[in-house]
Amino acid sequence: MDEENRLIVNSESTNLLKELTSSIETCQRFYFSVAFMNFSGVQLLLEALKEAEEGGVSGKVLTSTYLNFTDPKALEKIREFQNIDLKVFVTDQTEGFHTKAYLFEYDDYYKVIIGSSNITQSALKSNVEWNVEIISKQDANFVQQVIQEFERLWERSQGATDEFLFDYKRYFQNLRGIAEQNAIFEKPAYITPNSMQRRAMDNLTRLRSVGEKKALVIAATGTGKTYMSAFDVRHIRPKRLLFVVHREEILQKAKETFEKLMYGFDLSFGMMTGTRKDHNADYIFANISTLSNHYQQFSPHEFDYIIYDEAHHATAESYKKVIDYFQPTFQLGMTATPERSDNHSIFGLFDQNVALEVRLHDALDDGIVVPFHYFGITDIGDIDLSDLSVDDVHEIAKRLQINERVEFIIDKMNFYGHDGMKRKALGFCANLDHARYMAEQFNQRGLASAFLSGDDSSEVRQKWIKKLEDEEHPLQFIFTVDIFNEGVDIPSVNTVLMLRPTDSPIVFIQQLGRGLRKYPQKQFLTVLDFIGNHTKAFLIAIALNGQRYYDKESLKVAIASGFAHLPGATHIQMDKISAERILEQIDQEKFMSSKYLKEQYFEFKKIRQGAVPFMLMDYYRYDGAPDPVKFIMKDQTYVNFVAKAEKDDQLKLLLADDLFESTLKWLSKMLPIKRPYDLIIVHYLLKEKTVSFQQAKREILKWVKAVPDESVFHALRFLNQEFFDTREKNSIPKLYVWSGETLSRTDVLEELLSHPVYYDYFVDVIEYGLFRYERNFGAESYGVPYFKLYEQYNMAEVALISNYEKSHSSFRGSGLLKNGNEYFLFVDLHKDAGIAESVNYNDRFISPTRFQWETPNQTSQSSPIGQNIIKNEEKGIRLHLFVRKYKEIEKGFREPFIYIGKGRTIFYSGEKPIEIQLELEHQVPQQLYVELTEKI
Repeated sequence: MDEENRLIVNSESTNLLKELTSSIETCQRFYFSVAFMNFSGVQLLLEALKEAEEGGVSGKVLTSTYLNFTDPKALEKIREFQNIDLKVFVTDQTEGFHTKAYLFEYDDYYKVIIGSSNITQSALKSNVEWNVEIISKQDANFVQQVIQEFERLWERSQGATDEFLFDYKRYFQNLRGIAEQNAIFEKPAYITPNSMQRRAMDNLTRLRSVGEKKALVIAATGTGKTYMSAFDVRHIRPKRLLFVVHREEILQKAKETFEKLMYGFDLSFGMMTGTRKDHNADYIFANISTLSNHYQQFSPHEFDYIIYDEAHHATAESYKKVIDYFQPTFQLGMTATPERSDNHSIFGLFDQNVALEVRLHDALDDGIVVPFHYFGITDIGDIDLSDLSVDDVHEIAKRLQINERVEFIIDKMNFYGHDGMKRKALGFCANLDHARYMAEQFNQRGLASAFLSGDDSSEVRQKWIKKLEDEEHPLQFIFTVDIFNEGVDIPSVNTVLMLRPTDSPIVFIQQLGRGLRKYPQKQFLTVLDFIGNHTKAFLIAIALNGQRYYDKESLKVAIASGFAHLPGATHIQMDKISAERILEQIDQEKFMSSKYLKEQYFEFKKIRQGAVPFMLMDYYRYDGAPDPVKFIMKDQTYVNFVAKAEKDDQLKLLLADDLFESTLKWLSKMLPIKRPYDLIIVHYLLKEKTVSFQQAKREILKWVKAVPDESVFHALRFLNQEFFDTREKNSIPKLYVWSGETLSRTDVLEELLSHPVYYDYFVDVIEYGLFRYERNFGAESYGVPYFKLYEQYNMAEVALISNYEKSHSSFRGSGLLKNGNEYFLFVDLHKDAGIAESVNYNDRFISPTRFQWETPNQTSQSSPIGQNIIKNEEKGIRLHLFVRKYKEIEKGFREPFIYIGKGRTIFYSGEKPIEIQLELEHQVPQQLYVELTEKI
């Protein structure tokens, strides 16, 4: 065979971990030589190493004590494998050890990987690493040199004996203690914002630049909201600041954060608590219970900047009177969740200005929480849940309470291990009986455990939490049901056990999040999920996917690729049985059926303690909530969907007003919006009777960084129904009139807005549309046409966002649509999901950077359109490519197209149609390329 070389880097499409695991599983023998390894990396290789052991594949692993980076826990774990010999090269001050090489032996060749990666989670998955893979004959000179050098180092190295590990472990722990005592002092000037904090500050600056005085930041616990607010305060330097908190225990920490960042600014810092009243301090940190009784001692304009931490409490009466009293130059709210138990919205208190929203997967991407290693494990065969509803909690819990399962869970925990010296685990159970059972069984086996319920007081919970966090206390496990889903901060948790069927992506994400808080020396969270044969196992995939808006194809690709699109060192691994079971369920499930949508709705209602989610914004506030636009697609308006689901006569009576219903249908049909200008203007005209061009532009600039004048005018004319066809004009009420200078409300809209309930529903649709837009697109300006790469669009949306000035309904039915010099190519990669795969179609991806397309049948090379396509660069024609895998994935529901970007013609042939090859401006991401080109 010829020698083959390949560069391996960590990217969206591949990483060193994939290459190592596949090589371990297929080789006959392997040899590793790395400068250091830690448990975060070893854990990712465990499954492959176990399969190698069971398959009789042996290996040698060589590492070193160089710079004392090698984790003794990693050595102990490797030593458990009977098929692996382990040695350690002991370095000294004169000789280091810096090899990173992986050698795999096959029948008649070797695979050698040499480069920059040690065995750590970051090196294997997310760091910028270069590793060269060389495949060569067994007798090749290079391979023989590598083997000889490995054997030379092997002979010089120390066996990983009990005595060696005991000494090294003690030395390593002492070294860690010294390192913590000698922490480097950081000057305030050296402390810089993380990516989340920078984005929030940029957006706050933009909002203030257009005259806004209020804003809200939504970010998960542990993502650095307090530091973010302190950075913003340091940036604008208000003379007087008020920082308001709900819980007094976090008051001192907030004050210390600001003192650290504002060091040397000649400011005084004070507190307002039950025992302390520093009225004259420049920056005052107050708890709301004290402030609500003393706020009138200050003037309404006393403070330039007021921050409300835990702002989801801000609709409570104690907060509301304080907020209404003070008139600061700027007001900032911060919360981990904008959901209120009394269902009152806090968005209005901050003028609907969301400066930033950071949900779980954003936090992972930004590196502001620790990565997690998720292992989906097929539950023992003796437990059959296939005949049970996920709501039959009592029977599920009963069937889960068997000793064999307890032993199985403990065995898997011991195999996968955990980060850190002491295991600190939360086990989420089916009900309280199940939690009590698990704690009792673990205690009987010498694993110190407790169980907690909603009936336990806050004091009792805190007592057990402190025991769990205490390195010296024997407690390792707290078993519970749902009480730790939100609002409980246990930063040192390093293990989460999912011990019940997942019945809600929301709850799954909340429980997962309990272990993701950063903590000194904590590198990752271990998540063990015991997946049974219950009918809703596929909900796990929806939760892990991290994308609220999904279809069958994207879910199947995510599972098949091991959720490769997730950021950083996060790792998701399902065993083969679980993955196949979930893929089969996804194939069978009809995501747009009335049955499935109602199940989603009622499950979401259950999460809200039975409160009916009357508004779309109720969904916006939960990470992992179902997509309510699918409810709209089913029944034209969300109100109609709820009216049917709840059999609500009052809602049905509302919809009996044809004017209200047709207006709500029109607004709802815009969702999810892809251009915000139109709804921003509609939102403004809920309160104002007219809007001028300049006022409209100013309002738009609150949401985006820039907007072309032509697009503002187009939006004003669109709302004047200038681009509606006859059917649309007959079915959609005339709500606005454009005079050429101002857009005004009509009498029809005045009448509708006089009805307070109608008004609330209009506001809800508009605000949901705008906030969802902000989440997906941010504040970037995409120009004209207003396209974001790899976003989904239908043809009518393309007409709108390209400022098309004729009837938008004419944008349909053809594979090529035009707006001036903008040519839009709409392509179905598979013409019909039911047609045999053997049928050959010429519209296809040749590679991630090249696409082949056939023009409409009557297009000749000599025609004006043909010439424009063939010579598109020369003639200034921009070719925009939109593709979808199938027209329909589920019957009756058309799939949108995905915007692939612009392309240029590099080859053409044939007549009527012309076969065109386009070189794409942007390489299609590997995950999307696989989704579009492969059948899973």
